[in-house]
Amino acid sequence: MMMVLSKIFYFQFFTLLYLFTVAFASTEEATALMKWKATFKNRNNSLLASWTSSSNACSDWYGVTCFNGSVNRLNIKNSSVISTLYAFPFSSLPFLRYLDLSMNNFSTTIPPEIGNLTNHVDLDLHINRISGTIPPQIGSLSKFSYCLSYLVLHENQLSGSIPPEIGYLRSLTDLDLGTNYLNGSIPSSLGNLRDLQGLFLNDNNLTGQIPQCLDNISGLEVLTMSYNNLSGEIPLSISNLTSLRILDLGRNNLKGAIPQCFGNIKGLQVLTLSHNNLRGEIPLSISNLTSLQILDLGGNNLEGAIPQCLGNISGLQVFDVHNNNLSGTLLTNFSTLQVLDLGDNHLNDTFPMWLGTLPDLRVLSLRSNKLHGPIRSSAGEIMFPYLRIIDLSYNAFSKELPESLFQHLKGMRTIDQEMKEPSDKGIGTGCYEDSVVVVTKGLELEVVRILSLYTVIDLSSNRFEGHTPSIVGDLIAVRLLNLYHNGLQGRIPPSLGSISALESLDLSFNQISREIPQQLASLTSLEFLNLSHNHLRGCIPQGPQLHTFESNAYKGNDGLRGFLVSKGCGNDSVSDTNNTESALDDQESNSESFDDFWKGALMGYGCGLCIGLSIAYFMMPAENPKWLARIVLVLEHRMRKKQRR
Repeated sequence: MMMVLSKIFYFQFFTLLYLFTVAFASTEEATALMKWKATFKNRNNSLLASWTSSSNACSDWYGVTCFNGSVNRLNIKNSSVISTLYAFPFSSLPFLRYLDLSMNNFSTTIPPEIGNLTNHVDLDLHINRISGTIPPQIGSLSKFSYCLSYLVLHENQLSGSIPPEIGYLRSLTDLDLGTNYLNGSIPSSLGNLRDLQGLFLNDNNLTGQIPQCLDNISGLEVLTMSYNNLSGEIPLSISNLTSLRILDLGRNNLKGAIPQCFGNIKGLQVLTLSHNNLRGEIPLSISNLTSLQILDLGGNNLEGAIPQCLGNISGLQVFDVHNNNLSGTLLTNFSTLQVLDLGDNHLNDTFPMWLGTLPDLRVLSLRSNKLHGPIRSSAGEIMFPYLRIIDLSYNAFSKELPESLFQHLKGMRTIDQEMKEPSDKGIGTGCYEDSVVVVTKGLELEVVRILSLYTVIDLSSNRFEGHTPSIVGDLIAVRLLNLYHNGLQGRIPPSLGSISALESLDLSFNQISREIPQQLASLTSLEFLNLSHNHLRGCIPQGPQLHTFESNAYKGNDGLRGFLVSKGCGNDSVSDTNNTESALDDQESNSESFDDFWKGALMGYGCGLCIGLSIAYFMMPAENPKWLARIVLVLEHRMRKKQRR
């Protein structure tokens, strides 16, 4: 009996001792965190108002989670904290395993004391203003029982080289150093990270060659090294990374041919090699990548014909080979495309009307090729129902455009209020950063997120003739309308005044006659106008918008009157004249049936689709690797990095 009581006593004693120790440890940790909070420049932060000495840190404090009475997790992501990392109590939080300080305003450098996080597993500091170098002491986190598995530092202001000591962190599954100012070569020690699933080195100033030893990371699923200054040839060893889903090496200085052995990476969904110096032909083996959804080879020196066997990739949504030296004819058998950019090549063919039957096609760029002949369309067919951008400029298309071509452009008939904010749903495997060079307001500009922000028609520099069909005015979502350097005749359709979103209109260098419709004065969003070198006459319509343009917008029209062309306008009733001529035009249109062809094509985006990064984030279950849910952040903040530069 005494033995039983003795055991109970000792059990209660050690329980009380444990609880006392736990309480003491939590108090010490809470005090350390309170001292850290006192260093914040905005210590009255409302989200951290619960951090008080009178409350329980483990149960009451925002962002704090405890295990066995000790702080185990600290997550104050996106809490508007303004501070540095130097005051962070690294040594006072021995049981901290998860630290997320991302999307705040932490500045200065990463202190060497970060190596004191003896049990750390996840470290996320992305989207701050942390500068300086990555301390080599970070490699010390490999010496403890719980090794670092998640290191995310993207979108800061880190500089210097990648420390080889990161290669000691052999438990890492995610390493994201993207969107910084890191320089030097990629250390070969990264090949030691055999558990790595996501490696993000994009948007830095890295130089040298891609290390051969990366093929040691057999489970790697995402590899992004775009927007650097990497050189040399693409190592054949990358084809041994058979688990890859995303490979992005775009916008570097890589040379040589595209390896044939890329066809061995059967599960690849995104392949981006754009804007390098790659030569040779497109490998036939790419047609073996039956899971591919995004293929971006634009901006290289590729030659030869486009392999017709690429049509075997049944799920391909984005195909971009713009700005190469490709020749031959167009493709004939894609069925799931949403973005097709074949611009700036030497393709020789007629207009591929079969593309109009693709149910999801949104962007079509065939600019600057050797395409020719009329564009024929059947009035009974539903053509291009979701098209938002079409660029056929700088070809030899001729004759009239059938009005039926414009009848089913649903994507250009409705101004979607949600499209005012960037949104890229439905492309690739969920989202990708799309971009295009547009000729807007007389300048070439790169515009990102074209699917969400721009609706464009560019039919400039062809041989189109006849009247501009009035049905173009029904496309009220068009922002860029470009028809210059053709042989268009007749008058400017008054219906163009209904395109309320129109920002840029260029009808210069045609044979357009009669008065400028008064309705154009209602285009309050118009920022660029060029009607020069036509046969326009009469008064320039009165309106605050049309008078903001320089006289160059109207030059080369000897019959125009108004103060912008130094000819008095008198008291002509422009409105009455326009109404009379509108009735005459309707009669002409009826007598010529489909003579009103669509050349009211929206101002174009010069250079065709560039597909930027072309990476996607996957809408996957939560138990999948964290990079799947994080890829979109790399994309969304790339433009912010460019602006900083």
